[in-house]
Amino acid sequence: MLAGLLAEDGPTTVVERTPSRDHTERLLRSLGLRLTRAGMEIRVWPAERIPPFSLDIPGDFSSAAPFVVAATLLSGSNLRIHDVDVNPTRTGLLDVLGRMGGRIAVFNRRSSNGEPVADLEVRSAPLLATAIEAEEVPRLVDELPLFALLASQARGESVVKGAQELRVKETDRIETVTNSLRALGVRISASDDGFRIRGVPTRPRGGAMASSGDHRLAMLGAVAGAVSKEGVEIEDAEAVAVSFPGFFELLESVTQR
Repeated sequence: MLAGLLAEDGPTTVVERTPSRDHTERLLRSLGLRLTRAGMEIRVWPAERIPPFSLDIPGDFSSAAPFVVAATLLSGSNLRIHDVDVNPTRTGLLDVLGRMGGRIAVFNRRSSNGEPVADLEVRSAPLLATAIEAEEVPRLVDELPLFALLASQARGESVVKGAQELRVKETDRIETVTNSLRALGVRISASDDGFRIRGVPTRPRGGAMASSGDHRLAMLGAVAGAVSKEGVEIEDAEAVAVSFPGFFELLESVTQR
């Protein structure tokens, strides 16, 4: 799309196989640039000039997600997270938590350069199992490791299907999530395109796990440690710095009793 702004001979068309994140589309529209969407086709016209602009970048939802999960699972929690990007292409975890019985309020909604922004209030809640199907996966693909931890504390059996993309992330996250959580006492099994979790509404045992250099796995281990009985030792914990320097200090500050 960005290259299409510099083209000289008409519009550029991008065809998606599945709906994807639309941050770039929103920003271009907010700048008054010509862009249309029809079904799975996005068309961008060349721009004679891109106007100068100021950009306030809201908090990344995937960075807020570990704190949402920790607050949901830690008894007595009441956590507010300010200035979070709540773009609906990214917030599938909120919908999933809603049907599991999570207590999340989204308030102070506003827009910043076309992006929807809000504050979140998360309270602890007992959870019920749920299923995630393929069409829902793109909206929470980075949060599926954390969903597995949520499901381990929910009453009943949860399942994730159609998430084969997890196998080509920084690690094969289907295998690494399954192996890591199983080592902590979670009842989880892998499938070709996801996993199945048998929830037990009691705190996980804890133990040790390897992040395999994957920042999402390191964050999963940290949240699991915060809610477990014995804590979790994480190998290669420094992997979190890829996306969230200071993550451990912030998590500790909001989970201290």
